[in-house]
Amino acid sequence: MRVRFLGTGTSSGVPVVGCDCETCQSNDPLDRRWRPSIYLELSDATRVLVDTTPDFRTQALTYGITGLDVILFTHYHADHIMGLDDVRPFNFRQPAAIPCLGDASTLAALRRVFAYAWDPASPRGGGLPRLRLVEVTGPFSIGPSRVVPVPLFHGRHPILGYRVNNFAYLTDCSRIPKTSMALLEGVDVLVLDALRHRPHPTHFSLSEAVETAALIGARQTYFTHMCHDLPHAETCASLPPGVTLAHDGLVIDL
Repeated sequence: MRVRFLGTGTSSGVPVVGCDCETCQSNDPLDRRWRPSIYLELSDATRVLVDTTPDFRTQALTYGITGLDVILFTHYHADHIMGLDDVRPFNFRQPAAIPCLGDASTLAALRRVFAYAWDPASPRGGGLPRLRLVEVTGPFSIGPSRVVPVPLFHGRHPILGYRVNNFAYLTDCSRIPKTSMALLEGVDVLVLDALRHRPHPTHFSLSEAVETAALIGARQTYFTHMCHDLPHAETCASLPPGVTLAHDGLVIDL
């Protein structure tokens, strides 16, 4: 399986509009972060997108994404769904509707925000994304890969992370319930939320993410959903072995 990070930033992205801090003005390309998403190429060549960010069109063009078979959604906040209409070019080349998987609240939000996609009065003929909503209620398979939804808390809001075989993607979380920690046993590569140094009500801080990574015990942990408080090179130098910041465009082969 191949994992590509399409974006590793927070909801505002980095650089932040109008900000003159050192990270936002940095010349290091690793300090530039689109909104958070990953793209998986499974062992049977199935192509899976996790979340459709407002940057999805640019991400797809930049990283040469030409096919899309399944979309997994972690939750319905704007930085994770607002690029959904940009899947239409994949519909042009793929006859079947693209399955979109998420919890009930996320699917309800997609129907509400993108109501035109399901409105029989909306004009057809390529102007609408062709999507099939599928509620995630437990573990499932995509081809030969086992996918385990991992319930998380984003503040008080329940959302989903996903474990695919021995890889786990846990963005936008501030707490992992004990029952979900059990679902992460034996994970080899972990991706975990780490917003900034200061505590935040809906995200892990950097120190909280380091502590959580140690509890999970993956061979390698990558942090994502970083704001401009965390410059890439300086932050990576401060982290323990086996823990580092991810960056846009990073590819991991498992």
